[in-house]
Amino acid sequence: MEEKTPVVETGEKETVSRNFIEQEIEKDLAEGVYDHVQTRFPPEPNGYLHIGHAKSILLNYGLAQKYGGKFNLRFDDTNPTKEKVEFVESIKADVQWLGADYEDRLFFASDYFEQMYECAVLLIKKGKAFVCDLTADEIREYRGDFKTPGKESPYRNRSVEENLRLFEEMREGKYKDGEKVLRAKIDMASPNINMRDPVIYRVAHMSHHNTGDKWCIYPMYDFAHPIEDAIEHITHSICTLEFEDHRPLYDWVVRECEFENPPRQIEFAKLYLTNVVTGKRYIKKLVEDGIVDGWDDPRLVSIAALRRRGYTPESIRMFVDLVGVAKANSSVDYALLEYCIREDLKLKKARMMAVLDPVKLVIDNYPEDQMEEVEVPNNLENPELGTRKVPFGKELYIEREDFMEVPPKKYFRLFPGNEVRLMGAYFATCTGCEKDENGNVTVVHCTYDPATRGGSSADGRKVKGTIHWVAAKTAVKVECRLYENIVDEEKGKLNEDGSLNLNPNSLTVLTDCYVEPELAKAQAYDSYQFMRNGYFCADCKDSRPDHLVFNRIVSLKSSFKLKKD
Repeated sequence: MEEKTPVVETGEKETVSRNFIEQEIEKDLAEGVYDHVQTRFPPEPNGYLHIGHAKSILLNYGLAQKYGGKFNLRFDDTNPTKEKVEFVESIKADVQWLGADYEDRLFFASDYFEQMYECAVLLIKKGKAFVCDLTADEIREYRGDFKTPGKESPYRNRSVEENLRLFEEMREGKYKDGEKVLRAKIDMASPNINMRDPVIYRVAHMSHHNTGDKWCIYPMYDFAHPIEDAIEHITHSICTLEFEDHRPLYDWVVRECEFENPPRQIEFAKLYLTNVVTGKRYIKKLVEDGIVDGWDDPRLVSIAALRRRGYTPESIRMFVDLVGVAKANSSVDYALLEYCIREDLKLKKARMMAVLDPVKLVIDNYPEDQMEEVEVPNNLENPELGTRKVPFGKELYIEREDFMEVPPKKYFRLFPGNEVRLMGAYFATCTGCEKDENGNVTVVHCTYDPATRGGSSADGRKVKGTIHWVAAKTAVKVECRLYENIVDEEKGKLNEDGSLNLNPNSLTVLTDCYVEPELAKAQAYDSYQFMRNGYFCADCKDSRPDHLVFNRIVSLKSSFKLKKD
């Protein structure tokens, strides 16, 4: 997904590939435009962050790290109608979890409201802003379109003195919401509609989460954002492509407000994942309709949801690195994200025995009351994780799919007369099964060979099948949740009426699962590989010591292949 960038040779004959943003930053530093690098992540606290925001966070933080600069977290909280403290706290938690350290540089746009007001007064005094009485609909009508130039407001030529008085009265609360606005005076004939005398302040009699009732006028985002960057001495304002047409207005604001050494805006492509829900409007409806249990439901791709499901910061960083930085929008297959979490976990996590669809296996010739411990490796691919002892007894739970009364060809698990390896324990030969009145298998019977302890035979006998198990006497009963994409991938994301096309099987809850006793210690976010079933994480919301809940992070295998250059 990454655009190809030139290979740069250093004096030491090393080759270094730089994305286009790094090239621009290095050019600015070399030419003395800036003597430092300072970046920021500027979320609006009107919802939870999602995977696309993770790219912006890690990109901005990574650039600051690479060039020995600083990274700020700043909330663009200029719209009190949609902002909540809940969203502020969730965003702080997400940024910290991803490892983007903003140190003591946590800021709010609302901290600068007084300076923004002074900037607006300066523009009025320079004849660059005016108070307008047109309604929102009239302003839209006067603006024109891409084919038609705009029409000047009849209030555009008010005197500086009148504009100063009216703006002060707006601040004092003398006007109703929508009755007056402050507009920049730029060019109603500009081919860029953003430059056609945009609104920079509006009246809004609302309490603000940070400033309370101090203000009843609030700056518009396009006016506030460049001022925030300039006040914080941001050098490179890295944002997504939809702001490219806003860049002339960004530059106009910092220039006309007379900031020295103003920041520079650079745009990059957004991160789009196939068939996922990121729109706040859609997620809000899913929450309100009870289809998901909150903004952190593991079927979503909010950062909180990914964290709850069991994704790691390392896997998100790997994903963002693989996607790269591009100038053109494109979509990325969700399978790449799954590939990254598998790659991150495969050598880190113990491979535990868990049975999700259990049927009882009885070893008829095993001593009735005997229990023993067998030693199994924690991770065959990483011996450094060591081994553990697992209880073994006469009665076990195995996966229902590991027994078939009449098997197809190349089925090497349990069927009458077949011998298999009980993982880490003994060879066992199936002798038959019991069924209920509906013909469902309730118990599988076998005999074991005591001479094969450890799972190997002294006489060199080979078996083709190995199955995992959990001792019934010490098994811990848990709930497991299996997730699929919340969107029906075959039918597409949206229905014709614009509603989400939901997958009815996006969540499967298994309440009668059994795991080895070691897993009784699982704390929130602890993750493991459940043999043959995937990677699982203890749920941070619903899991309790007396009722453990595990979320499947990802299955073990995928058809996805990482393409290498």
